[in-house]
This record gives sequence, structure tokens and C-alpha cells, in this order.
Amino acid sequence: MLIAEKSVAASHQLLERLYEARSQSDALFNLVRADARYERPIPERHRIVFYIGHLEAFDWNLLNGSSFGLRSIHPELDRLFAFGIDPVGGGLPSDVPSDWPSLDVIREYVNNIRNTLDQQLATANPEQQTGSGFPLHTLLNVAVEHRLMHVETLAYMLHQLPLDRKVRTEARQEKLFYRSAPVAHRIVTVPAGEVELGIPRSSDNFGWDNEYEAHTVAVPAFEIDRYKVTNRQYLDFMAAGGYETRSLWNDDDWDWKSAHEICHPLFWKKQNKRWFYRAMFQEIPFDEMPLALDWPVYVSQAEATAYARWIGKSLPTEAEWQRAAYGTPDGYQNAYPWGNEALRAELGNFDCQRWDPTPVNAFPEGQSAFGVDDMLGNGWEWTSTMFGPFPGFRPFPFYQGYSADFFDGKHFVMKGGSARTAACMLRSTFRNWFQAHYQYVYTGFRCVKH
Repeated sequence: MLIAEKSVAASHQLLERLYEARSQSDALFNLVRADARYERPIPERHRIVFYIGHLEAFDWNLLNGSSFGLRSIHPELDRLFAFGIDPVGGGLPSDVPSDWPSLDVIREYVNNIRNTLDQQLATANPEQQTGSGFPLHTLLNVAVEHRLMHVETLAYMLHQLPLDRKVRTEARQEKLFYRSAPVAHRIVTVPAGEVELGIPRSSDNFGWDNEYEAHTVAVPAFEIDRYKVTNRQYLDFMAAGGYETRSLWNDDDWDWKSAHEICHPLFWKKQNKRWFYRAMFQEIPFDEMPLALDWPVYVSQAEATAYARWIGKSLPTEAEWQRAAYGTPDGYQNAYPWGNEALRAELGNFDCQRWDPTPVNAFPEGQSAFGVDDMLGNGWEWTSTMFGPFPGFRPFPFYQGYSADFFDGKHFVMKGGSARTAACMLRSTFRNWFQAHYQYVYTGFRCVKH
């Protein structure tokens, strides 16, 4: 009886998480004015309307395909909304708004799928094996985290919409003007030691296929920036001619920068000789709000690498970043940078508390055991490590291409999390990745020296 009660409780918890994730994605779409939902804020991505249908199509194709085997109501929409686009993966999409169904048709599709799946899930046992060979609770975790990943990617996509195309539904102005002491930049020495990457295959904890298998890596001693590089520091790089200095860029990055006339971070805008920060719901002049200069700069991996070369340093490897964030002087590895205490708002800028960054020194309680700050939240962090499989990698049979399609020598590992990263993905083993020239994501960096 006790086992049955635990199963019911686990099922209820997973369903509550799914409903909450749906609520979060619905709220994001409501930020977009109705006449803007067929726009494409990022050239390499689908139109916004695609994602309204995609989240439900993914859940249907995953859960129904592996567990329930019901007949599809709209097989053509299941296919239309099945797959997104890998940013910078080739030619730009050429579809036009009329290629997509009306919002009424898509909403009906979404509601039908939710109702049908919810009826099945209400009586399903999360421990039951599915056709994929995995228990249902694994697939439910995939559905929840997939949706929450899109909650974040949609946020940075909507960030690129003109301000008059968005509707702000909540007043959080006080969060934007968060106060903190001046930033005292310095380097922190991390002694040589070992770090564990990945999740043991025997673990009961959920992880994506690229998080397996756990293995130990020896990390030589290194020095790392206490804080992420800030907008203020990056201004110095620009003033020194960083974008014009050929020696700071490899051939591919230089060609990309030149072809697209990249000369400043995407989140900045210059107008009448003044720099503005393009926040989610307003444009902030740096000269009127200098506190924003202490926010982390968000740039592509190519731009971060050029800055690191300019300063005589490099980007950390995934193992170095992991050791600085979770390692301890006695060799133990913490669950979070600050220790094993659960997440709370005073420890970092994460879990959708805010739309925009905070100063890099705003959360001293979140400091790691080695004295490194702001490593979880407030912006992902680029590493120099190419995204690839850990030893013992096996792709999820129900989502073969989730990771394996990106083991192509073009994507780099990102660690940490942003202000819009959900709590469940702030685990130490989670790995994110993007190509080196992708500027849109909420990603900063810090430098290391050996």
C-alpha cells in the first residue's frame, strides 16, 4: 500500500509540474500582441506562431507515441509543429505567415491535445514501462523540461521584438533597479583537483542523455575571474578596438563578424552617440543608469573568446568551470555553488524571478566554496569545450537527435543558467550548448588563466 501511495504522490507531483510549465508558456505568448504572433523576431528561428503549436505537438508525439497509442486528431499538425530549427544551421527559413494555420485552429489543436493527454495521465502509473523502454515518469520529465527550455528560448526571442509589439503584464520596475555595492573585480585561485562530470547511470535522478555517464576529470590549478565580465569591462574592450583587431579573432569568427558587420553586443544599441541596454521592456541609457554597466555582458562565444584573448586569458573548459562552481578545498562536490542548501531568491538571479540581469555582485550568499560569485543564474557562461558525448553516452531512443545531432564540432558547452532558467534545470550536471556565432541567448562569460 505504501508503494502505491508513493506512486500516486509522484504522479500527482509530475502532473502539477506539467500544468505549471504550461501556465508559464501560455503567459509568455500573452506578452505578444495578437497581431505580432506571426512575426519572426530572430531570423534563424521559426515564427512565434510555430511555438504555440510545437509545445503540444512535442508532448503528443512523445507521450502518446510511447505510452497511449491513441489515434491522432490532426496528424498533419503533429508533423507541421514537430521540429524546430537549429540556429545558424544553414540557410534562413523562407516561409511566410500565410503558410501557417490560424490562431483559432492552433488553439483548438492545443486544447484537444491537452484534454486528451490529461485524461490518460490522470490514471497512468508513472512507473509503468513505455514502448521506449523507459518508465513514464522519465518521459514526463522530458516533456516538462522541454517546455521550460522553450520558456527560456521564447523569452530571449521575444526580447528581440520591438517594444511596441509586447504587452507588459506585471510591474516589476523595482527589480530592474536592484542596488548593490561597487564591483571589486579580482581573480580567484582554484587549486588542482578532481571534478565529477555527469550523472551515474544508476542514479534515480532525471537527466538528459548528454548528462550521462558520470566520470572524473583531473583539473590542474588555474585562476578564474571572481565575476562574469560586465558591460563596463566590455566597453573597455570596444574602446581599445577589440572588434577591429584581427589578431583577436580566428578566421571563421573574423569572417562572420565582418560579413554581418558585428561591432557591439546584440543587447546594446547606439543612438546619438549614447549606448543603451536593450532590456525586455525598455531601453536603458548606460549614462543615466550606470548600475546596468555592472550587469554581465551577453555576447556570442566568438566575441567572448576575442575578449579573453585581448585580456591575455582564455575561456574556461567545462571541467574548470565545474570545479570552480561546485568543487571544495576538501575535495567534496556541492550540489550548488553555495553548498547543498536548496534554491532561494537571495542566492541568485534565476527561476524566472526577473526579466533582466542584476549586477554580478548582487548575490554574495551564492558564492562558491572557492570564492567565485554569480555562477548560477544571471546569464549562462560560455566555455571553450566543444559539446560532445561523455564516455558511455547513449541517446534517448524516444528522442534520438536531442544531443547527438549537435555533436558536430560546431557547438560549445554553456553552464550555469540565466534569469529565465527554471529551477529544475539548475542542477550541476545540466549542459546547454549553442554555436559560436549565436548572439541571442542570455549568455555571458568569465576568463581563466593557467
